[in-house]
Amino acid sequence: MLPSFFDSVLQLIVRTSTDLPPDVRAAMKTARDVEPGGTRSSQALTIIAQNIDLAVDTEGAICQDTGMPTFEIKVPVGANQIWMKQQIREAIAEATRRGKLRPNSVDSITGKNSGDNLGPGTPIVHFEQWDSHEIEIKLILKGGGCENTNAQYALPVELPHLERADRTLDGVKKCILHAVWQAQGKGCSPGAVGVCVGGDRTSGYVHAKEQLFRTLDDVNPDPRLAELEASIMSTVNTLEIGTMGFGGKTTLIGCKIAALNRLPASFFVSVAYDCWAFRRLGVALNASTGAIERWLYRDPSHPIIPMLDQAGFTRTGREISLRAPLSEADVRALQVGDVVLISGRMFTGRDAVHSHLMKHEPPVDLRGSVLYHCGPVVVKEGDQNDNDPWRVTAAGPTTSIREEPYQGDIIGRYGVRAVIGKGGMGARTLAALAEHGAVYLNAVGGAAQFYARTIESVDGVSLLEFGTPEAMWHLTVKDFPAIVTMDAHGNSLHKDIELESGEHLATIGG
Repeated sequence: MLPSFFDSVLQLIVRTSTDLPPDVRAAMKTARDVEPGGTRSSQALTIIAQNIDLAVDTEGAICQDTGMPTFEIKVPVGANQIWMKQQIREAIAEATRRGKLRPNSVDSITGKNSGDNLGPGTPIVHFEQWDSHEIEIKLILKGGGCENTNAQYALPVELPHLERADRTLDGVKKCILHAVWQAQGKGCSPGAVGVCVGGDRTSGYVHAKEQLFRTLDDVNPDPRLAELEASIMSTVNTLEIGTMGFGGKTTLIGCKIAALNRLPASFFVSVAYDCWAFRRLGVALNASTGAIERWLYRDPSHPIIPMLDQAGFTRTGREISLRAPLSEADVRALQVGDVVLISGRMFTGRDAVHSHLMKHEPPVDLRGSVLYHCGPVVVKEGDQNDNDPWRVTAAGPTTSIREEPYQGDIIGRYGVRAVIGKGGMGARTLAALAEHGAVYLNAVGGAAQFYARTIESVDGVSLLEFGTPEAMWHLTVKDFPAIVTMDAHGNSLHKDIELESGEHLATIGG
């Protein structure tokens, strides 16, 4: 067989999870350069830049949601694809054991986490034969937050702020703009979109995702689609959704469009949204040994240039220090736009925890607590015995809107004073914040290494039977920064930005 194949795939997985490719780095640097200093988006972009540097320095996951591993593989005629797929599965399991990937594969019926990122449909592996003597493997790690902002349209269709999108390239443009507007900050903007015009519902989504393997600076070989891509990029940032949906100059860093033939009765536009943590790399392997002959997207002979040439997040003196547990007076004093630094006890809670709390008493006292929408990457210290301590290696926020059906009730029942996540929440949660004296804080999505360094200790864990991402982790943090985006007075930055960007969208569509 190929003696170096396993090690090559493992190296690809680790590097993809921890080191953004040069074209994405360049796009994020441009986004930071054009954003005026002192804005909410500028602060977020500085944290993002620092996080990118930290991930490389420590070989840690850029984002705690290491996504659904998707491999696109081209092999010579005669290659043993069955053996290769098994080696890829073993490499995925090993990367998960080392803490480079978060255990993300759960049984869709029971919700049980496999613990090793393996299961039916995980990872996704696509093979294709080609007329070459080398093996090409490309990998993309696309997280759940941006996956949930994917969109598919059946034209003609009426779109909010844009009126009718017809079966024309102008109609396609309207769909893409609507998808980006609808994503707001939930997909960790500024992001990139892969788009497929045509195909059926299944092939359209697959082909849209495949466009994310293109580099951000390439030029579409189809002049019609090249013109459409340029048109999108020249107008979409005038929406002023900005980084994390905070408002700002850069909302999208790339738009890549392809077309498939379709049935006469169908006209689908499929949009695959990816976050700023745009993790995709590739390798070309020797077909006899499986050793890496060259990297795709990056040149290892060129040194990595740090995103920051100075200190990262710096204090302005206007930050508000909070220590948990919080009082109602602490929270009522906060206003939308305030930057807070949280210290003390914090509990994580995602989908499984929120569902559990609707039917059961919490395993800890949540009065005055800070509840963090986060599924961290955690590893055991020592020999990984049951009594060995846990260490958090990546801990950014997850998309909060999934908890909207539960959050208001949980705040009211248990006295939670602060909820931390990304992307904001809806009207029910906003009403509960005002009624009970609580606040929503937006952390910077994807900044998993940055936030992991604010965690001083893991003091315990509850509900571990849900799997490590869905368990309730008991953390002690110091100076955890976040922005008040929904306060206890009925104000929501997310609602304001959605309305303002909708007005911009109507202007573009008109």
